[in-house]
Amino acid sequence: MIAQTYLDMLNGKSVIRQLAEWSAARGAEIGYQNVFDYSLGNPSVPCPPQFTESMIRLLQTQEPVALHGYSPTLTIPAVRAAVAENLNRRFGMAYTAGHIFMTTGAAGAIAHALRCVAVPGQEVLTFAPYFPEYKPYAEGAGLTLRVVPPRVQDFQIDFEAFEAMLGENTAAVLINTPNNPSGIAYSPETLRRLADTLRAASARYGHHIFLISDEPYREIVFGGAPQQHPAAYYDDTLTCYSFSKSLSLPGERIGYVAANPRCERAADIVPLCGQISRGTGHNCPASIIQLAVAECLDTTSDLSVYERNMQLLYDELRKLGFTVVRPGGTFYIFPQALEADSVAFCRKAQAYDLALVPGDTFGCPGYFRMAYCIDTEKVLRSFAALERFVHEQYGAR
Repeated sequence: MIAQTYLDMLNGKSVIRQLAEWSAARGAEIGYQNVFDYSLGNPSVPCPPQFTESMIRLLQTQEPVALHGYSPTLTIPAVRAAVAENLNRRFGMAYTAGHIFMTTGAAGAIAHALRCVAVPGQEVLTFAPYFPEYKPYAEGAGLTLRVVPPRVQDFQIDFEAFEAMLGENTAAVLINTPNNPSGIAYSPETLRRLADTLRAASARYGHHIFLISDEPYREIVFGGAPQQHPAAYYDDTLTCYSFSKSLSLPGERIGYVAANPRCERAADIVPLCGQISRGTGHNCPASIIQLAVAECLDTTSDLSVYERNMQLLYDELRKLGFTVVRPGGTFYIFPQALEADSVAFCRKAQAYDLALVPGDTFGCPGYFRMAYCIDTEKVLRSFAALERFVHEQYGAR
């Protein structure tokens, strides 16, 4: 018998992936250079030379059977120790190798974190706009994802709405900062108030409410702003990280879970992750990739193009009359559509060879996302199509 749950999911395919597929098909007709594909958050800059050099050296100097063998159940100790030392130096923490578990990207990290701190039937809260895959991640763990409405004026947390939704059945709160899709980074004030709110709720309901912090865009912040580490604000935090964006390695699927050394049963989190891997088949990330990223923890790809693209798009959107909150990081911007129905708005944009993602998929109808991880030259060329779309469909001048 075929699993009905997954058959049902076929009717709810990712809108982002559908638009990427449309862009590819349209590109086959008119040349992909003529399709302004703002759909998919796939890094557009190469990985740093250090990563390539590390891979070559490992392949040339390490014994193949060992290099390509399974990593230990709890992943490679030396890699975990290197990640811990890097986090401690950057954020004033006290991680050890015993608090780090390497995973297959941030998705794998979240899958482990949810199962560490919640049991089927409990609830996880997140904040709109949010990454839509959080829903299947939570439901796959037997949990209910509840979404706090957005504070659209700045996309920081609406604490009144948040506090009203916290309850005895809340196991964890899942945040993403800097945020996909809004590009907003939570301020220190927001993170302090979030920590205070969770401490009070944990005391009120008699159990630890964990914070799961999804941070794949941590290194992509603009204007020289300091990178924030939410675990420094709240003890019961599991940090989920991916090297997909900082090192432009999405296809290598490598990340980690970091358990705050001060969290409840901190020493048990990584061993728990090892057992969760057994149950999910999500175990033993590629050994060579673990070893290579451990040598690149103090470097990133050249991420400056994203800030340059953001500023160009932000200025153009404002010029055309869009309401848009200026991103503080990532490679996404999230303007308000020029009509209430953002699905219809984005569908109309396709006639101008613009692939824009409606905000409904992020829990924020009336807005749309542009992933500007494309060449700056293409961003600039897209302005003619964007201006024609806005002028012809909405009469803007």
